[in-house]
This record gives sequence, structure tokens and C-alpha cells, in this order.
Amino acid sequence: MTLAFLTTPLLGLVNTIVVGRFGDAALLGGLAAGALVFDVVFTTFNFLRSGTTGLVAQAFGRGDAAEQQAVFWRAILVALVAGVVLAACAPLAAAGGKWFMGAEPRVNEALDTYVRIRMLAAPFSLINYSILGFVLGRGEGSFGLLLQFVLNGINIVLSLVLGLEMGWGVAGVAWATFGGELVAMLLGFAIVARRFRSAPRLPFARVLDLPALLSMMSLNRDIMIRSFSLLAAFALFARQGAQFGTVTLAANAVLMNFFLVAGYFLDGFATAAEQLAGRAIGARAEASFRKAVRLTLLWGLGLSGFAALAMLAFGTGLVGIVTTSREVQAMADTYLPWAALTPLSGVLAFQMDGVFIGATWSRDMRNMMLLSFAAFVAAMLALTPLLGNHGLWAALHTFLLVRGLSLFSVLRVRARTAF
Repeated sequence: MTLAFLTTPLLGLVNTIVVGRFGDAALLGGLAAGALVFDVVFTTFNFLRSGTTGLVAQAFGRGDAAEQQAVFWRAILVALVAGVVLAACAPLAAAGGKWFMGAEPRVNEALDTYVRIRMLAAPFSLINYSILGFVLGRGEGSFGLLLQFVLNGINIVLSLVLGLEMGWGVAGVAWATFGGELVAMLLGFAIVARRFRSAPRLPFARVLDLPALLSMMSLNRDIMIRSFSLLAAFALFARQGAQFGTVTLAANAVLMNFFLVAGYFLDGFATAAEQLAGRAIGARAEASFRKAVRLTLLWGLGLSGFAALAMLAFGTGLVGIVTTSREVQAMADTYLPWAALTPLSGVLAFQMDGVFIGATWSRDMRNMMLLSFAAFVAAMLALTPLLGNHGLWAALHTFLLVRGLSLFSVLRVRARTAF
């Protein structure tokens, strides 16, 4: 799953390179702002992935194949309805993004183009979340790798062809995403549906079971609040960067790609924690649960150290590859150490998220995320007037540290109650 998740920030990096080759900071800033709007909207619906993973993993631990299938179809129904609504609201999302960012007109123009096109893929994107959640809940990492490789691989190829070779720029990058999401959805859905043909027929009433639906919606509500708070922090980070000027916005966008690469690198172990913790909870296996927590934390710490050293060693060269703008390169190099250290400050947050998602302790996730968001806002208000963009990056580290430490502080109590 580390390999699978790495294809996502790699896609973001390629998209940034494609637009960055035009040498226009406004286009680069518009892409970053447009991607942020998309992420704010779609990460709010990340419960379709993480919530499905936790519920399927626990059903898998209990040996309940029928409930695994029922969880899948419930998630697909929610994804389809929500995706159609989001696609219809693309103009509103673009307008809201331009208002929130408050950037210069050329940045807003690129933002508008990106969001309006990419939001058309909303139904495909959300269904892909549900399919991936089902696959990961069953611990089928190779299947998850296949789906992510197809989705992001097609996206990367189309971005290079449409965005760079054909000169479509931001619009080409957005249409590339549409194509990748559509093909991945068709492939994943075909494989999972074919599996279900050999399984006992699932009554539709089981899918619409009211207590199960209410339990799923309660879980999804908490994860939605948690996800929205997470993206709100990143949105405020980007918006504050925009207030420092277009060059700073573009430089922060380049460095945030490095942070996301490291984050998705760590997400492989977070996903392992989801699967293993969920199975252990479903099977009532305390020893397995504690072992999963310990091993994923140790591996996460080792991997985060490696990622930080790699960014410190090669970050300057990568910045030069991403953008040809000398101003953006110089600005990004100044703040590179802050981005390079994010894996170390964020490793516990990623790992604890995985454990709590697998155990479906969603209320604690929600509450600790809200606490972390409040800490981020307080740090940003206190530090940016004094330290400028350095203070903004320090506030991001504060956010990551509070997330991890707050969840870790309640883990022992929740584990004792569960077993």
C-alpha cells in the first residue's frame, strides 16, 4: 500500500511539473489553489474510503462475508448520490474557491478552469473511494496497488500528453484526472462485481438495514468532520501563503507536494494499521491489536526518518525540476527544511489515524482533530505576524504534533475498554 499511495503524490508532482514548465507563477498558483478546492470538497467524503475500510475489516475479522458485501453496496449508493450532486455544484465550488483564496485574477482564472473540469469526475472519484475502502478492509494490498496504479498511471500519461504536448496547461491536467478516475472505476467495479456473482445472493433489505445504516452514517459523520477539519487547516495554510504574494504561494505549493509525497509514503503503514487493528477488534484479539500498533509505529518512525533525510539531501534539485521560475526556486529553497521535517512531526498522527479508523473510534478522531485545528489556528495567528512564512510552516508542524500526541494519549483507555 505504500507503493500504491505513492502514485497519488507522484501524480500531483507531475501535474505541478507540467504546469511549472510554462514558467508562469500565476498558473502554478492557480493549479495549487484549484487542487486545494478539490481536496477540500473530496477529502470531506474520505469516509467512503476510511469508513468502509474499518467496517469491512471488522466484518472480515468476524468472518461475516455477507456484511462485507453489504457495507460495499451501502458505500456505493452514498458515493453515487453525493458524486452527482457535487458534479452539478462545480460552478459554486469554483466561485467559493476564488472567494476564499482571494488571489490575483490570473490565479483565479486557472483555479476556475481546473475545478469546473475536474469536478465532473466526482461520481467516479467517490465510487473509487468506496471500492478502495472495500479492498483495503479485506487486506488486499496488491489489488489496491493495481487500482491506484491504473488510476494515477493513466492520469500521469494524459497530463503529459494533454497538458504539455498539446499545450492545454491547467485544463489538460484536469481532463487527465477525469480520464484516470473513469477508467479506474470501470476496472475496479467490474472486478468486485464479478466476485460477488459467486457469493450467495445478498437481499437488498440487508443493504438498507436501518441500524447498520445509522451506525455507518454516525461513523461517516465523525470522519467527515475530521477530514473537513484536516483540509480546512491545509486551506488556511494555502490562503495565508497567498497573502504573502503569488511567488510565496507557488513556492509553498511546490513544497507541499514534497510533504504529500512523504505523507502518502507513511500512509502505507497507516493503512496496515487500519486493516490489522480492525481485524483484531472484530476478532476480539487484544494481543494482535497491541502488536499491530507497536509494529506500525516502529516502521513508521523508520520510514519518516528516511523520508526527511531524502528531502533534505535532494530537495533543492527536485525544486529545480518542478519549476523553471527562478523566483519560485529561490523562495522554495528558503523554506525547504520546514517541509523536509514534516514526516517526523507527522508520523504519529498518520499511524494513530490508521489505528483509530480500523477500530472505528471515530468520535475520538473527530474531537482530537478539532483540538489540533484550534492549536493550528492559534499558532498561525501568533507566529505569522512575527515570522512570516516561517511562522506559517511552524504552525503546520504544531498541527501535526498535536494530532498525533492527542490521539496517542487516549489510545490506552480506548483499548482497555474494547477488550
